[in-house]
Amino acid sequence: MIEQFEEQLRQDLHQFLLSMNEIDTRLPECPDVEEKWEQIAKAYIPDGIKEFNDFPSASLGWMMYIGMAVAKFWDAEWEIYSKIDDLYAYMRDKRGYDAMDEYIREDVLLLRGIDYTVLEKLVGECASRVYNALRHQNIEPGTKEAFNAYVSCLHQLYLFGAAMQLKRMGYHMTKMN
Repeated sequence: MIEQFEEQLRQDLHQFLLSMNEIDTRLPECPDVEEKWEQIAKAYIPDGIKEFNDFPSASLGWMMYIGMAVAKFWDAEWEIYSKIDDLYAYMRDKRGYDAMDEYIREDVLLLRGIDYTVLEKLVGECASRVYNALRHQNIEPGTKEAFNAYVSCLHQLYLFGAAMQLKRMGYHMTKMN
């Protein structure tokens, strides 16, 4: 059930971001970034769950920004960033949880003006799509199933955030002949 739900999220985000030309048909493979997922998720989930009821789009969307930031760190200074014990806390503690999106857009991705606003809207739309899909699962809140579905949402947002950032930095997955 949860695997099916996560696959539906993956397909929906893939089609949506493809239509916005934010990713390539074939998603990039970046094992270093993917390997950070579990560590980041464990650190993020207590904060994310606490915010979820009042701010579901932020609780979900912040993970997309985190995926983008980790991809940027991987491209820039991975020798340094890969050694940080808690990469999530490192980002959160720069300005606090509530302003983590702004920190990532401004200080990590170095976005200003229209690019800053466009990314904010795009991540908001992705978070809304995922939240809408989650609500339509009719899962009882507070259950193990609800927790697992939430983690599936975060996982896909993290991976697609990383994929978007990798494409923005010029990484493209193409078939080799």
